[in-house]
Amino acid sequence: MASLAELVRNQTPLAPAQTMHLQRLVASWNMLADFCFSDLVLFVPVSNHPSVDPGSHVEALEDPDSDLQRMVVVGHVRPSTAQTVYRHDLIGQIVTQDNRPIVARALMGEEIIEGDVVVPDIHEAVRVLCIPVRHEGEVIGVMSRESTPSVGRAPGELERTYGDIFNRFARMIAAGQYPFRLDDSDSKESPRVGDGVVVLDRTRSVEYASPNAVSALHRMGVHANTEGRRLGEVGLEDEPIRDAFTVGKPITQEVERGDVIVLLRCIPMLDSQGVSGAVVLFRDVTEVRIRDRLLMSKDATIREIHHRVKNNLQTISSLLQLQGRRTGSTDAKAAIAESVRRISSIALVHETLAREAGEEVAFTEILRPLVQMVNEAVTSPDRRIEFEVTGDAGTLPAQVATPMAVVLTELLQNTADHAFPLGTRLYEPAHVQIDLSRDHYELVVKVVDNGVGVPEGFTVEDAKGLGFSIVRALVTSDLKGSIELHSPVQGSGTEVHLHVPLSAFAN
Repeated sequence: MASLAELVRNQTPLAPAQTMHLQRLVASWNMLADFCFSDLVLFVPVSNHPSVDPGSHVEALEDPDSDLQRMVVVGHVRPSTAQTVYRHDLIGQIVTQDNRPIVARALMGEEIIEGDVVVPDIHEAVRVLCIPVRHEGEVIGVMSRESTPSVGRAPGELERTYGDIFNRFARMIAAGQYPFRLDDSDSKESPRVGDGVVVLDRTRSVEYASPNAVSALHRMGVHANTEGRRLGEVGLEDEPIRDAFTVGKPITQEVERGDVIVLLRCIPMLDSQGVSGAVVLFRDVTEVRIRDRLLMSKDATIREIHHRVKNNLQTISSLLQLQGRRTGSTDAKAAIAESVRRISSIALVHETLAREAGEEVAFTEILRPLVQMVNEAVTSPDRRIEFEVTGDAGTLPAQVATPMAVVLTELLQNTADHAFPLGTRLYEPAHVQIDLSRDHYELVVKVVDNGVGVPEGFTVEDAKGLGFSIVRALVTSDLKGSIELHSPVQGSGTEVHLHVPLSAFAN
């Protein structure tokens, strides 16, 4: 289904600022649909010669060459407080003034119009209230409230109050005062009408409180009758309400009282004289915030553990280095130095995990200092090797990043020792490339050098050295992957390909 921006761009002459106004309306109109217990449909006039995008799912209901006023549906929302009128989305349909005469009259007359229309898809009359959407003095579309005519009992106080709230917002839309250009709301976090509603008058006194709002106030310890009184007078922090009345735009703020945390959103209602009242929505987010705080505490604990592990590994490295200085055996010194590099590669992973929340790390942040560490260890005046990192592995789980860091440390060390042995004459500068690539299923790491190549008949399975034995064990056991050796298509050298199935580590 095409987005509002795509439909407007392909089908209408509206400017970007006008499109943004419609997007702000659609982002906030779930509340309006709940207040009026109806579907809301947004119509925008079509250009004389629209360029229909084949992928936009536009459904033309009339001859495109017709001279009738044509409109495209760019938005459709259903209420959560009542049954929907339409089972299918109307977005993308093109209608004319014959199909929707009341919408066309509201568009051309630039005033709110109410009436009935027979919709062929549902074979019954639909009651519609068409509200022109105004932006900087110009009508750019029509929002239609659509519901089946009510039959039976008279509406109660809640329905009447909600209907009046919707009508006040409808007049704001027609006057170009709604949606607000500046809005601090997060649509995912914002309270819904069903969570609880309080209506305030010009003096910030309570005119009406829904049953769910009363329950929310009771949970916060406010048991006094609020009608005719300001919320601040009954003991509730009302600073966000004062701010909303002062600046004339919505304010959302969490109010914590005792063990209860409520997300309070105050939306001012405007008329020709300014702020004429406000709607306050309540949402109890106590359980959500408790979970958030527990997760934050857990993340902090995990980061502290990684920090301590990193410090312990660095202490072990320091002790090994002290031991290496005291030994007189060259072989022992080399073995200790290799152990220090392996420990340091693991410490790099824990250092990164200690800085970030979660159990995944950006592997490039580990790989680059690791390559630098190996480069400093193997480079000498007699042997200079250029290391290059290409590609990106993205974020990896710690159970992949840790063994992979050790594997690459061993491979780079082996490459330096065996691809570019001291005393060997090379015809081009020594170069090692570490290439990373991944998709949702597999991580591929290639270590490519231009050195002397592997001895004839050498295989991964037959490798007896400690370094390659470590690589083989970690890749096949810990990483559940595979190792392949290849010769370059051109020139000398060796390519080592590592394949790690990421699906094996999916949560």
